[in-house]
Amino acid sequence: MSRRAPPGSRRGAAVRVKTARGRKPSSTRWLQRQLNDPYVRAAGDAGYRSRAAFKLIELDERFGLLKGAMRVLDLGAAPGGWSQVARQRLAAGASVTAVDISPLQPLAGVRVLQLDALDGASLAAMREALGGAADLVLSDMAAPSTGHAGTDHIRVMALCEAALDIGEAMLGENGAFVAKVLKGGTERQLLERLKRGFAKVRHAKPPASRADSAEVYVVAQGFRGAAPGPG
Repeated sequence: MSRRAPPGSRRGAAVRVKTARGRKPSSTRWLQRQLNDPYVRAAGDAGYRSRAAFKLIELDERFGLLKGAMRVLDLGAAPGGWSQVARQRLAAGASVTAVDISPLQPLAGVRVLQLDALDGASLAAMREALGGAADLVLSDMAAPSTGHAGTDHIRVMALCEAALDIGEAMLGENGAFVAKVLKGGTERQLLERLKRGFAKVRHAKPPASRADSAEVYVVAQGFRGAAPGPG
């Protein structure tokens, strides 16, 4: 299957980056990839804070995540690309609450909370900011890569499970949940939990996700309430 070209992408000669004194080869490779990434250029042209904005655009176009939503909670929101897209695509009167442990520059029309979403004490602040049950909970959270696939998988899945804990506490009836997982999809126990709590559960890799990245997203729609444990 061909990968769709990003909006506003331009063809041209690849930019080559020379290794500078004091710069690690890995940093040079990262910089060269950024300079040659059409999604990075398109994000700059569109005024998005990150190329990740296009991932949510593509997921929304496929699954209709933002259609009719009035309250959106964006976990691990920094630098704010997903919150920007959500705010642009929501109807007037809808709200977006962006949460991150790191500082997040203000975004027009977005309520920003700098706190640790994984701390149970933060639930009250998020609930107050939302002003009601969420229609959509988003999580693009990811732990820093260790380079060890098994360790990275465990860390990302732990974040997905923690995001689901928050989603179950915040979502209203028929709400939706989106979170990053790694190649291979959601682990069986967590997948079963999602299937008990939501009417539809699917995995998707949006075109804006780099081909060499192991990331995929779990998309759960039709929230039925916190799923009871097995047994």
